[in-house]
Amino acid sequence: MAKHSQNEVKESLKELTRIFQPKDPRKFVKDYIRKYRITGGYEDELTTLVEDELGRINSSVS
Repeated sequence: MAKHSQNEVKESLKELTRIFQPKDPRKFVKDYIRKYRITGGYEDELTTLVEDELGRINSSVS
């Protein structure tokens, strides 16, 4: 993934996380990677990103 597109992927994933608020971040990331044909090797990083975003959403709601 090129640097520019990597930031776009992360921003897109954060936005989708805010919209869908997935119950299973790992499955959500796997589906995202498959759907948008993201290069392999980023699954753990993107899963962490989704978990962090969900944590922010939950802490701001409480």
